[in-house]
Amino acid sequence: QVQLAESGGGLVQAGGSLRLSCAASGRTFSNYAMGWFRQAPGKEREFVATISVSGSITVYADSVKGRFTISGDIAKSTVHLQMNNLKPEDTAVYYCAAAYGLSGYRDSGMYRYWGQGTQVTVSS
Repeated sequence: QVQLAESGGGLVQAGGSLRLSCAASGRTFSNYAMGWFRQAPGKEREFVATISVSGSITVYADSVKGRFTISGDIAKSTVHLQMNNLKPEDTAVYYCAAAYGLSGYRDSGMYRYWGQGTQVTVSS
């Protein structure tokens, strides 16, 4: 069992930055690729970013590419999402997720464990 806990959400003005963190506990974190997803009100959950176990592979949704950066610290069992130049359309609940395997994944169905989510609100 892997438990995930997100932190770092909040209210920020457009153009601002936030850094989300996800702390993992339970089984060996080093066997899990990690991902960030988000869900806005009335919309389906969507892929944001993923990072492979080694950290050498990162993949981003087109909507956040160049603005968001995913990074991982295996030793501390944490993964971060640095979000810069935030836009009102980035407003959503952001979820951290863990997928057993080496590669990063876009497909939410690949992820076995999910955090409770953290709210990010970007005002215009």
